[in-house]
Amino acid sequence: MSNTHLVDGHTLTLLRNGEEYFPRLIAAIDGAARSIYLETYIYAADATGRKVSDALQRAAKRGVAVRLLLDGYGSADLPQQWIDEMRAAGMEVLWFRKEIGRFSFHRYHLRRLHRKLALVDERIAFVSGLNINDDVPGEPITAPRLDYTIELQGATVAKICVAMQRLWMLVSWAKLRRQRVHTKPQAAPGHTAQNKVTFLMRDNLRHRRDIEHAYLKAITGAQREIIIANAYFLPGIRLRRALSDAARRGVRTVLLLQGQVEYRLQHFATLALYDQLLGAGVEIYEYHISFLHAKVAVVDGYWATVGSSNIDPFSLWLAREANLAVSDAGFAAALRASLMHEIAHGARPVSHSSWRKHGLWLRLQMRVSYAVVRFLSGVTGYARDRDDV
Repeated sequence: MSNTHLVDGHTLTLLRNGEEYFPRLIAAIDGAARSIYLETYIYAADATGRKVSDALQRAAKRGVAVRLLLDGYGSADLPQQWIDEMRAAGMEVLWFRKEIGRFSFHRYHLRRLHRKLALVDERIAFVSGLNINDDVPGEPITAPRLDYTIELQGATVAKICVAMQRLWMLVSWAKLRRQRVHTKPQAAPGHTAQNKVTFLMRDNLRHRRDIEHAYLKAITGAQREIIIANAYFLPGIRLRRALSDAARRGVRTVLLLQGQVEYRLQHFATLALYDQLLGAGVEIYEYHISFLHAKVAVVDGYWATVGSSNIDPFSLWLAREANLAVSDAGFAAALRASLMHEIAHGARPVSHSSWRKHGLWLRLQMRVSYAVVRFLSGVTGYARDRDDV
């Protein structure tokens, strides 16, 4: 399904799932001449992890500066043997908050590196929702997780370069391992409302709500159609109201959500929102043939976003995230066509009438799960405004 589009001086290639993403990533790594940066939440010791690791090591051995940044929670199961092997090949490997306890709910501990970014020679960037792991979960699920990546060349790569190098230096300083980044990128150009390709970050400094605001602007301005596919969907009141208001004013509003139960608390908390959304006229489809891991949207067949950010408290208010927003009819049409195909062939519709017939036990699970999530919002401090929960 690889689709390449020329947008505002950029070359964008939309990649579906790991079967399209990983070969392109490895090919770019094998073609690197100067530098490679890779950030991921999960790096698994599986067949995909081995292929990417081998490519990174080949690059390091031929003199390319290779810097791998791993989240200390998501990649905690990566064997030390793999890390030692990478470093022995000449790679630099750093951990984002590896020292943090894995079962703490303190806000500081929940600020994870959830970005999935790759940068090759400051020329090619990948903005992805995929971790470095096999995208087929395994029995009984034999279909790949649904997810997307954008391969990007063009001026916006400079902004991605700055963001990745800055985070690398920040983590280096935090580990008392000051080091100079050998490449010196020029300052990235500022983005205005006219930019058709925009790199969106979420961090805890100047970009705390950039991704959330981009979604709100697109949804509130929608005139015809909103399609959102999101793995972990638990929006705050403002986003819920925006979606409901859009549906009530006649905008077709479609949500493709997780149908497989992966994390019970999040799953049942999301179900607690169905009645409100369905009652407003929002269409909900549950993805069943595999896990839904996508974090994408298309609005009015023109604005589209692909990246790592879910629409839930962890992504929108805590984790470091990265999305690419694209304003282009051709690119948006390609993503829309893929999503509509998945809805038609891999999802089941949820009707309001049938939903309201569910029994007391399911409703109790939903209410308790949603209450727990709201409680965690309070104790961790990420629900700072009452409109956010």
